[in-house]
Amino acid sequence: MSFSQRKQDVLNKEDKSSIGGWDTPIVSLCEKINSLDNYYTTSSCSGRIALVKDQTQREKGMFGFVSHELVNFEDFMLKVRELGENFKYKQEPPILHVACRTLEEAENLLKKAQLSGFKRSGVITLSGNIIVELISTEKMEFPLIKEGMMLVEGEFLRIVIQKSNENLEKGWKKIENLEKNIN
Repeated sequence: MSFSQRKQDVLNKEDKSSIGGWDTPIVSLCEKINSLDNYYTTSSCSGRIALVKDQTQREKGMFGFVSHELVNFEDFMLKVRELGENFKYKQEPPILHVACRTLEEAENLLKKAQLSGFKRSGVITLSGNIIVELISTEKMEFPLIKEGMMLVEGEFLRIVIQKSNENLEKGWKKIENLEKNIN
């Protein structure tokens, strides 16, 4: 199957993400990448703050809370108080997976991504498709609830939410920079 056919097939597939579409801060970048002949996105996330069941296997319903937007501390704490079991706090950076027509095109995209602030980026597969993973570095993760008990105090979480919101905004700026740097 040709690159163009694979691109068409992927872009016409039903969205299977947990939110059912692109995160608002990354829509424009994905549309720009997908408008270019030599690239298409296979997955993307603009960054998120989440409470995730602390377990080894992924399963449906494992998220107690997910936001791809800035988080209000008071609203977050209301959600935390509803949770039991074992949960971890995660703040994750923007990430994109992009199929590239050639290795040269992948290298070109990687250079632009790194100049835009996506420092932890690279080619993740060469078999069949050439897939580049573009990922930023702003990340936090720690256990939050163990056997239904909070492991940290409210003031610590207030600082964590503030820093996480700052990290999301940094990631969104990198998304904007990459969009400007892509021709």
